[in-house]
Amino acid sequence: MPKQIRDLLRAEVSDGRFRLAEVDPAATPGLKSHKRALKDLPKHQAQLFELQEKLYAEHKRALLLVLQGMDTSGKDGTITHVIGHLNPQGVKITGFKQPTPEEKRHGFLWRIRRNLPPSGDVGIFNRSHYEDVLVVRVHDLAPLSVIERRYDLINRFEKQVASQRIKIVKVCLHISYDEQRNRLMDRLKDPSKRWKFNEHDIDERAYWDDYQSAYSLAITRCSTLYAPWYVVPSNDKTYRNWAVARILMETLQEIDPNYPQPKLNIPRLLKRLRA
Repeated sequence: MPKQIRDLLRAEVSDGRFRLAEVDPAATPGLKSHKRALKDLPKHQAQLFELQEKLYAEHKRALLLVLQGMDTSGKDGTITHVIGHLNPQGVKITGFKQPTPEEKRHGFLWRIRRNLPPSGDVGIFNRSHYEDVLVVRVHDLAPLSVIERRYDLINRFEKQVASQRIKIVKVCLHISYDEQRNRLMDRLKDPSKRWKFNEHDIDERAYWDDYQSAYSLAITRCSTLYAPWYVVPSNDKTYRNWAVARILMETLQEIDPNYPQPKLNIPRLLKRLRA
């Protein structure tokens, strides 16, 4: 197999800090051409389907994909074009929006724990517990001392989750400021996409640099061996889908699930069926 995409896209912390601004959102690491991505995607989707089926049948381990990114970065698109090719019976998708009154009565990880995938499933978090060190930090929604403690709480939580045989894959979909503008404009121009437009997204663009810093800090503090961060350049939607599919495929190959082999008296059962 060619060099693993996970190695190319894993967030590297140098001099004690990961810097999102140093990642080119228009780059396509590991991919030679757009045409190649279109050719590879169906094969990757087929391999993912087979690996997921084995994971589901084995029913011993689970996979959790955490998707984060700025508005319009492609979280929904990734779910549609990558996860949409899996067997929905073994997929659990959870979108995390502003906490409900009930959720606010608990710690920020409470709603996350409640939605972890069971054994055999692939879980997808569309946004996640990282909102509580991203949005909350950018908009000063909690004291800085509280936010600072959350990084360690997240690391301890993810280590515990990993010990429960849930493999965590965290993906930051990285787009440029200009690309976000283009995508927001496309939503306004296309009647079939206007329902996705939120004027608040324009307001949030004023905090772009603050979000880049918040993402850089979160990745620096919370990219670990048991729950690594991958940064996927996502200006090119086809590359985004190709890269995320490859990351998931490589991760499931590493897990190496197998079909269970129950003890069956095959000759006797075949004889009964032929009777």
